Amino acid sequence: MKKPILFFFFTILLVTSLLAQEFNCKVEINTQQAQGFDRSVVTDLKTAMTEFMNNRKWSNYNFAPEERIECTLLFTVTQIISSDEFKGTFSIIMQRPVFRTTYLSPLLNMIDKNIRFKYLPSQAMNFSDGTYSGNLTSLLAFYSYMMLGIDFDSFALNGGTAFYQKAMSVVQSAQNSGYSGWQSFESEKNRYHFVEQYLNKAYEPLRTFLYQYDRKGLDVMAENVVEGRKVILKSLSLLKNVYDKRPGLYDLQLILDAKRGEIINIFSKATPAEKNAMINILSVVDAPNGTRYREVLRTH
Repeated sequence: MKKPILFFFFTILLVTSLLAQEFNCKVEINTQQAQGFDRSVVTDLKTAMTEFMNNRKWSNYNFAPEERIECTLLFTVTQIISSDEFKGTFSIIMQRPVFRTTYLSPLLNMIDKNIRFKYLPSQAMNFSDGTYSGNLTSLLAFYSYMMLGIDFDSFALNGGTAFYQKAMSVVQSAQNSGYSGWQSFESEKNRYHFVEQYLNKAYEPLRTFLYQYDRKGLDVMAENVVEGRKVILKSLSLLKNVYDKRPGLYDLQLILDAKRGEIINIFSKATPAEKNAMINILSVVDAPNGTRYREVLRTH
């Protein structure tokens, strides 16, 4: 009688564990720019990063398999500083499923050019909120919390606050580590400003935009293209609101980099009035790419 009971107990634990996983993160490592990189270290590091992202419980929410956040993390090694220290870049792409479709909408498409960390094969990847245990785990934890925050913002108005606060805690814990990217004064476009701007009330329209555009716009388009597109058009004024306060804001640029191609595709099938309204806003907010937005006038 004990075996069926134990089997049932462990099955429940397994299902609960699977539901708890928030990410379906594909990790890739590119070493073409670095010389003398031990292939076994590459394999070990890739496995460690993948397991850290996908197997750790990052929140108190249970995610069904189809709800897991789809993301890709590419670590491009540019320099081998020592046998256990590496320098390079993180390219991060994050997507969100659109309601009642198989389409994945981009939420984040960015490059962090200031990556440096130490790693020894088979070392434990330990991380605890509020403490610093190494730059690699801090980097991965920071971007995990940021992606969770952005994802939750896209489903509920200001839904990601708790995750941004956790990301800021990671920043604060890493500020005395000696590694760059964590301090406010180093650059206007680094990890500190990435999270600070999402927590800053002055730039809250960016978070409202994520909710209006994705939840009230894209998710509606599966059933009503016209109404969904109207909401998306209206949401663009939120970006203009932030632009008027601070042109060139880092998080505004990151949103545009993620959504630019999608917006162009959506409005390629819009009415002439909608196309012109979109162009009037984004040719100002995203001026270097104004020509790309105006290309929708050639489509029917």
